[in-house]
Amino acid sequence: MYTAVRASRLHQQIVDQIEQSIRSGQLKSGDQLPAERELAEQFGVSRTAVREAVKTLCEKGLLEAFPGRGTFVIDDIAHPVRHSMALMVNIARPEEAAFLVDVRAILEPEIAARAAARAEEKHLQALRDTVAVMGASLESADAFIEADLDFHLALAEATQNPLVPALIDSIVGLLREQRIRIFEAADGPSHGLWHHRRILDAVERHDVDAARTAMRAHLEQVGTDATKEIVAATDTAGTSDLTSRI
Repeated sequence: MYTAVRASRLHQQIVDQIEQSIRSGQLKSGDQLPAERELAEQFGVSRTAVREAVKTLCEKGLLEAFPGRGTFVIDDIAHPVRHSMALMVNIARPEEAAFLVDVRAILEPEIAARAAARAEEKHLQALRDTVAVMGASLESADAFIEADLDFHLALAEATQNPLVPALIDSIVGLLREQRIRIFEAADGPSHGLWHHRRILDAVERHDVDAARTAMRAHLEQVGTDATKEIVAATDTAGTSDLTSRI
């Protein structure tokens, strides 16, 4: 499966070969790598070089090692970007929450537009399924939020550009945190459901302009709800702090 490597920086050459196997689909999510000793024999290197390569691939978010079980491929190409985003942005702060809203305003209207132009029936069905779950989960935060996130990932997949889902996946953690914070906003779930139905309708009709417009309206509502939630949380914290001093 692999070719023997020579010269310096052996572990990097191992990294390159395994990474290429993952990106080409030869190794898929959930696949287990051979044992360390077997890999060392395949590559013609020491176990130390293999161990260093596996460590590097784990840090890159391509592999995950489980003591006693082995090392597995994980379907998480966006992990490094997601990790960086999580470190950079704290959406509990109004100014940083605005950064997320701004990034979404840059990306998602055009994603919706391209989805409307390119979506096939399988993509449309995935979008319908997520909206149906949202409609049945207005009283269940966890189910509603996960369906909401699945909708946006399905929309990204409908663009049929493999880079777009990776971009959206990189901010999923931040999106989840944002949705958790605004779920309790007045009529938050019903607003979200209404906007997602409008986006779905435009994509089903392959109406590019309507899809773009519907997504912009959705993001404006998200921005409004997020601002209200942060202000309310700040006021509550301020009141609690004042009460504790009395």
